[in-house]
Amino acid sequence: MNYTISALDEYFMAHYSDYIRLSALSGYKAPDTIVLGKDGSVGRKDPSVMRLCYQENAAELLALLKEEQADTDLTFSFRFLSFREKVRRPFEKYTFAKVFPKILKLHKMTAEEAGEKLTVEQRFWKKIVRGTLIPEKNTVIALAVTCGFTAADTDNLFNACGYEFDEKSVRDVVVRFLLEQKIFAPDLVRQCLAEYKIDSLPIRDV
Repeated sequence: MNYTISALDEYFMAHYSDYIRLSALSGYKAPDTIVLGKDGSVGRKDPSVMRLCYQENAAELLALLKEEQADTDLTFSFRFLSFREKVRRPFEKYTFAKVFPKILKLHKMTAEEAGEKLTVEQRFWKKIVRGTLIPEKNTVIALAVTCGFTAADTDNLFNACGYEFDEKSVRDVVVRFLLEQKIFAPDLVRQCLAEYKIDSLPIRDV
C-alpha cells in the first residue's frame, strides 16, 4: 500500500463517524460509553470513542467497510432556486455566484477553465456561474479537488450553498483529507476516490 492511501486510511479511521454503520461491522466491539462518577453520577463519553481508530482490529474492520462500500451520493449537478431564494438572492452578500469568482481569482483561474474540468453541460454551467442555478454538493466537491481549492475555500462555497462536510459520509471524509493534505494530482485523487469506491463526482476524465 502506498503512503498516500496509508495516510488516508489513518485519517478516515480517526474521523469517520457513522456509528450505526461501524457498529454493524462483523468483529466491531462496541466500547463502554458510560462513565460512573465517584458520587455515583452517570455520564457518557464522547461518541468519538466509537471510531475505528480505537478498535484493536481497526485495519480488518476498515477493509470490511471498504469491501461493503458503495457510493450512494449520486445527485444531479445542480438544483433550481426556490421562490424564496429567488426573492432573497439579490440582497444576499454570500452566494455561490458572488463567492466563486473571488476564489477563482485567488487560484488564477477562470470560470470557463474550471467548468472544463467537470462533466456538467456548458449551458447549465453558465447558469450556475451566473447564479440562476445552485450547484449540488457533488459539483462543489468536484470543483474543489480538480481546481486545487483549499479546505477554507471549499467551506466558503459550501456555506454559500447551504452545505457542510459530514463526517458520516465516506465521500466527505475522503475529500476533506485530500483538501487538508493539498493532494490535487489527478492520478492520486483518482486513486484515493477509487480506494473508497467514490465514483459519483462529476469530474471529467483527461
